[in-house]
Amino acid sequence: QVQFVESGGGLGQPGGSLRLSCLASGFPFSTYFMSWYRQAPGKERELVAWISNGRETTEYIDSVVGRFTISRDDAKNTLYLQMNKLKPEDTALYICNRGAPPAASSVSNSWGRGTPVIVSP
Repeated sequence: QVQFVESGGGLGQPGGSLRLSCLASGFPFSTYFMSWYRQAPGKERELVAWISNGRETTEYIDSVVGRFTISRDDAKNTLYLQMNKLKPEDTALYICNRGAPPAASSVSNSWGRGTPVIVSP
């Protein structure tokens, strides 16, 4: 019932931009923290950024600070990740989920398929 559908990935150039979307359903989206994760080939999945409900507090891993912006539109049950100044190291499968470190118990077992991002000349 809980579902996440990621979109917006594709081929990006170094220094370019992409905007990812995550359409959520099956739960009261506006009451949950939300997060973006990524998994690069041969690497473990890592948390990239999260955003709280309500006043929309945000947090990012150091490698994306100043380049990525996480946001949400509760009216559309949608989470976004604006990715600027892309680097080859950003290449990964990007996946969203509910929950975040301050609300880890909220993470759903129903992960989406993700959307792939490839950053290459």
